[in-house]
Amino acid sequence: MLCCPRGVRAKPFGELNLEALKASAEINGAELVRRARSGDGVAWEEIVTAFSRRIFNLAYRFTSNAEGAEDLTQEVFIRIYRTLNQYDSRQGDLANWLMRLARNLIIDDYRHRQRNPQNTMAEAVDDHQYHLRAVGTSAHKEMERRELSAQVQEGIDKLPADLKTCVILRDIEELSYQEIVDMLQIPEGTVKSRINRGRIELAKILKRMRVVTV
Repeated sequence: MLCCPRGVRAKPFGELNLEALKASAEINGAELVRRARSGDGVAWEEIVTAFSRRIFNLAYRFTSNAEGAEDLTQEVFIRIYRTLNQYDSRQGDLANWLMRLARNLIIDDYRHRQRNPQNTMAEAVDDHQYHLRAVGTSAHKEMERRELSAQVQEGIDKLPADLKTCVILRDIEELSYQEIVDMLQIPEGTVKSRINRGRIELAKILKRMRVVTV
């Protein structure tokens, strides 16, 4: 059993130094990135494992297709791997940096598919040094078991592209208004308007689908 040195009072969990914990997380993230950049496959696999489900879920929201979401998730990780040298732990922890990059890539792909339905940003993945596991399978099975989630997704898919993007970022990704402004490069008033319109329209769609009754 571990004990504290004599004369040192153990702090209750609630008194732990949150700043120290945050700094430790940033150091661990920076160390993972350093190892991955040096060719450490275990470090890269840790990054993939930690974020794959969250990225897949976001990709699924924008593609509504498990296979397409899995392909897009792998593409996102390839792009992330190629830009690891841009990560600076002084500007934020690894999770924030990585998810911001993932959101930008997924939204860019969504916009591209809106303009060119026959194409996606997908490119050959065979040259990627680390083969990713089928990261999306378990997440998709979980979604399939939730009929309501599937119905809501169907409703989201019926929204216009601009409203859909804002609703997903705000109500599913839970980004702040300012984060959405920074990501989409549109005024805050426009962001709020699209979110409100999207919610109203989604409620009407779900009512017509008899998912909700009020």
